[in-house]
Amino acid sequence: MAIIFGTCEKANLDDETQNRVLTGSQTQTTCRSLVALIPYITAGDPNLPTTAEALKVLDSYGSNIIELGLPYSDPLADGPVIRAAATRSLARGTNFDAVISMLREVLPQLSCPVSLFSYYNPILKRGIGKFMTIIKDAGVQGLMVPDVPLEETEILRMESSKNNIELVLLTTPTTPTDHMKSIVSASEGFVYLVSSVGVTGTRTNVSARVQTLLQDIKQVAEWGVDGVIVGSAMVKLLGEAKSPEEGLKELETFTKSLKAALISE
Repeated sequence: MAIIFGTCEKANLDDETQNRVLTGSQTQTTCRSLVALIPYITAGDPNLPTTAEALKVLDSYGSNIIELGLPYSDPLADGPVIRAAATRSLARGTNFDAVISMLREVLPQLSCPVSLFSYYNPILKRGIGKFMTIIKDAGVQGLMVPDVPLEETEILRMESSKNNIELVLLTTPTTPTDHMKSIVSASEGFVYLVSSVGVTGTRTNVSARVQTLLQDIKQVAEWGVDGVIVGSAMVKLLGEAKSPEEGLKELETFTKSLKAALISE
């Protein structure tokens, strides 16, 4: 699980900011004092037609933003569940072009924005500018690149801005306060707070360190928690179900329960 931060005030600064889709989604949620639900799934696991249906399920049952992971052969930031999903997806022949083709068909049917999660090498392989143009034309509104430090994001930020793609940056439990300020200032859409050190994955409890982290970033950002990203649990439901149909049913039930819990908070 990751925790995200956005701001009602920041998102209402001007017309240009209001046109930013991730920011707009976060603004609506924040200003209603709700906690946003941002599910993560891996493209192509168990297959791309199921991914397309999963996006529709997540959209229909209360997701505020959907994060879609592009499968990659060396996902260093991911834990065993998402790593296994990427391996299965690639083994079945999933590639960038196929994912984009699926998104072109599905995204016009969704009401919530979709943000891609991609490692840097696939972006560099196509050229940063070309990659941004392709995902923009497919209808993608945001991008997260976990293996690029802030100091090396200048070109990414420039090209994403040209294409109206919101580049989401990450901060971690080991990020110094001064550096956190720079990340908060540069990030668009929302700031992704990694709630634990190490790779992603399901956990039976959340470290007590998270409470301190929340206080630290609230002071830096001058705004509070807006939502949570839930990844491994959803990826596991889809990837390990007895059938794609069963996985989609379980995903629907799980998404409903998460949304209900967030609304009741």
